[in-house]
Amino acid sequence: MNRREMLALSGALAAATIAGCTGDGQSSAETETETTTTATATTDAPTETPNDEPPTGEPSVDDERLAALAAGNAEFALDLHKQVASEQGGNQFLSPYSISVALAMTYAGARGKTREQMEATLRYTLGEDVHPAFADLRAALEERETARAPIDGGEADAFRLAVANALWGREGFAFSDAFLDSLESNYGAGLRRADFAGEPDGERERINEWVADQTEGRIEDLLPAGSVTPDTALVLTNAIYFMAQWAHTFDSEDTEDGTFTALDGSESTVPLMRQELKANYADFPSAQAVELPYVGRDVSMVLLLPDEGEFESFEQSLTASRLFGVFEEMRERIGDVVLPRFEFETEVQLSEALSDLGMPAAFGPDADFGGMTEGDGSGLAIDEVFHKSFVSVDEEGTEAAAATGVVVESSLPPSWGELRFDRPFLFCIRDRPTDAILFYGRVVDAGAAQGDE
Repeated sequence: MNRREMLALSGALAAATIAGCTGDGQSSAETETETTTTATATTDAPTETPNDEPPTGEPSVDDERLAALAAGNAEFALDLHKQVASEQGGNQFLSPYSISVALAMTYAGARGKTREQMEATLRYTLGEDVHPAFADLRAALEERETARAPIDGGEADAFRLAVANALWGREGFAFSDAFLDSLESNYGAGLRRADFAGEPDGERERINEWVADQTEGRIEDLLPAGSVTPDTALVLTNAIYFMAQWAHTFDSEDTEDGTFTALDGSESTVPLMRQELKANYADFPSAQAVELPYVGRDVSMVLLLPDEGEFESFEQSLTASRLFGVFEEMRERIGDVVLPRFEFETEVQLSEALSDLGMPAAFGPDADFGGMTEGDGSGLAIDEVFHKSFVSVDEEGTEAAAATGVVVESSLPPSWGELRFDRPFLFCIRDRPTDAILFYGRVVDAGAAQGDE
């Protein structure tokens, strides 16, 4: 049974609210297509006249630690989205949650300047409390792994949300017990030993199989060929999978071909879904927003439609506080939503984007991950951060998946470039344990020092 059949069959049991943006539970790249998630909404009754300035807000969750985590993650999400979009263009779909969790596990072993840069770039404002905060968030998400059907209170087949973390460490490598304990207790990421030295490609395939299994086969080959080598010390992975039916499904008989105008002004014919519904809606300067709930009412998709010709300026000016302001501003209204069906994947390597955002030290020869090891941690650095995601939206609902892999390698020491002995030089031969100078000499004419040639 495919996803659409599964959602359609279980739809009769369900009523009502995750998100391209994750909602707060209020009740009422490379692409395979060139369509994007835009919608038109028209209301039957006038809405409030927009103010000159966009609304601002903050996370509504009562827990202070979770609120700080949500605010920081939203800031990082928008920072990273803008950076990747500027680098790659086209349709983009990332999981800031997946990326932030994988890097938080890495951050647990960072020290010094490396830690400071990661903290600022990833918008971690809680210090060491960021790890128990992620544990609290993981526990909250686990409570929503399934939704309850409104008729009999049983699990609704039309909703699934699952997250998983794993740590893959080189056989024989001396990881710090404190580091491993933190990842196990806060992220559920127990250590899995891997023969990176002897079978690097086989271990890469093993990690990819784990990712595929956690994402129902939607994310395959997260780690490309050559990404795991005998120098790999550690791979930290996160996977997230989501599938849910709309609270109010679109009638496929109302779907008609229509024109979508792309960012560059080109036009294409795409299937446009349509329905009239009661939903949270807001009209504010330069954009409109509508929230489409999924089964269970804890998760929703928030769609933002900038005014015509304003997409790029609105995208660049959107901040976390303004995004939360949108969530707060929305009120229940009745209107029509016209939304294209779409499905695409994004695959990106994030080392350049993350370095540009402010954490280059983690990728360089001076990286300090001393908290990961029993020794001083010198020689460890992030080689690459791999991220891959998938999204599909149709009349029945949404399927989304993403995975992140942080590959940590035993880095080479700093390079001095080329040291060219093509002029007079001194040399000695020493006994290292005793520092005894056994021989000492100089070469001032290499041409006269060619033996008996």
